[in-house]
Amino acid sequence: MGVFQIYLDKTGGFCWRMLALNGDVLAVGEGYKTKDSCLYGIESVRRLAHKASVDDQTYHSR
Repeated sequence: MGVFQIYLDKTGGFCWRMLALNGDVLAVGEGYKTKDSCLYGIESVRRLAHKASVDDQTYHSR
């Protein structure tokens, strides 16, 4: 199972990143002013990711 990490950026904002089992970064969230809003961002990703479609923009560029 992967993990969401919450950390502080250089300006003191709360950020998150999702790590794979091997520690690779899979996704990164924006900076948030509060930890609660950062946690809400994580929950939004968890709730919506399984419904997301793939929009392959490379198909039209060839």
